[in-house]
Parts: sequence; C-alpha cells; structure tokens
Amino acid sequence: MQNQNQNMSDLIESYLKNVLHKNETVEIRRSEIADQFNCVPSQINYVINTRFTIQQGYVVESKRGGGGYIRIMKVNLVDEMDVLNALGDLVPEELSEREGNHLLQNLYENKLITKREAQMMSLMMEKDTFPSNVKNAAEVRSNMMKKLIDNLKYR
Repeated sequence: MQNQNQNMSDLIESYLKNVLHKNETVEIRRSEIADQFNCVPSQINYVINTRFTIQQGYVVESKRGGGGYIRIMKVNLVDEMDVLNALGDLVPEELSEREGNHLLQNLYENKLITKREAQMMSLMMEKDTFPSNVKNAAEVRSNMMKKLIDNLKYR
C-alpha cells in the first residue's frame, strides 16, 4: 500500500510540476485533482505539504471554503544573495535529514553548489554519521547548513 501511495504521490507531483513548468503559478481545487487521480483529497495535501515547500523553491497559498483553491508558485529569486538570504532564513534550529536534502537540492538547482558538493553535504548530514552520544543531531545538522549557506555568501 505504501508503494502505491508513493507512486500516486509521484504522479501528482509530476503533474503539478509539469503545469508549473509551463506557468510559474498553478491554482488548483483539491477535490478536482483528487477526482482526476482517483485518490482522497488528503493525498493532495500530503503532496503539496511535502513536495512544494519553500525549501524546494515553492510558495503555497490556500483559501478554504466553497470557492477555495490552492495556489502553488515557483519562487524565482533575483540573485545569489537573495537565494542565500532566503534559504538561510528557512533553516530551523533543528533540521531533519529530509529538510536538509531539500535545501541542498535548492542550492544545487540555483547553481550555488555543484552536484558533488550537494552529495557530500548530504552524506555528512545522514543520521548514521553522528556518534550515538550526540544528543541532538538535528541541531548539529542545522548548524552545519547555516555555516554552509553563510560561507557561500562570501566566496
């Protein structure tokens, strides 16, 4: 069942990203997309909440109710410093592996780091990289990401 849900999430994500590739904004009705993919509306929420985050370069707005909608916009930041400042502001005090990888992907997509640099940083942030006596790996991961982003501002 999880694999089927994963595939459905991939399909929905792909569909929305294809629409966003043509337009920088997409406005959807959750129930219409759910009907189109023959899934429950909460599946649409899941995809939007996990795959269209600001860390991944998207802004999501929603309006509830009968005429409600969900608007997804691809963020086009003006220059490197804007990207770095925006991403730096998004790093929480505790950063999960997944969130860290989203930020690295965004840095790579904005050509601020190479693919190899992204892969090396991703390896450094993996759960099993930290010794078992490290009390808060998420906090260490956050500090590493903040240092990386700060360093990129001055190269």
